[in-house]
Amino acid sequence: MTETTSDAQRRLLDAARNSFAARGFHGTTTRDIAAAAGMSPAAVYVHYRTKESLLYAISLAGHESTLRALREAQRSADDPAGRLAATVRRLVLGHVTGHTMARVVNYELAALSPEHRVVIDELRYDIQQVIRGALADGTDSGEFDCVDIGMTTNAIMGMCIDVARWYDERDAWLPERIADHSARMALRMAGHRGRKC
Repeated sequence: MTETTSDAQRRLLDAARNSFAARGFHGTTTRDIAAAAGMSPAAVYVHYRTKESLLYAISLAGHESTLRALREAQRSADDPAGRLAATVRRLVLGHVTGHTMARVVNYELAALSPEHRVVIDELRYDIQQVIRGALADGTDSGEFDCVDIGMTTNAIMGMCIDVARWYDERDAWLPERIADHSARMALRMAGHRGRKC
């Protein structure tokens, strides 16, 4: 969401996000979204042409925020292991603390229109390249013993994203503990040759 997003738009986006997370895109009606936002059904269409355009706005904001956060995390370390650990920590923390948003942006992709899906897929590719780049750098330097960078990237991304599906705020595991554990697992998956994880 941008600074120019109105209060009404924010309320609709929040209501849509929560409704999509609870009932899925196809199980949610614009009437559900309007009711959750405390607005009339007609008000939805004043701000968003379709239910899919709401999903796209949520997906775009979520993916752009994730990409910014991972690039920032990547700049916080000088070596491949540090970059991989920092980006995985940040990705997992985002998926734990924002698990409702993460469930929508990762598991409702099929409901996007083809033109919107292209934009989101490009962002997802850029996000994946942050992880892949750290793995490639570590493999090139000999810091990682990574046999298949592509498959390892997919495995690490899957581990990070899936946190949003199983995380429950009632669990005893703190978000930071989950993020640190995931970073250690990512280093093991990369074949990190450095200190014990």
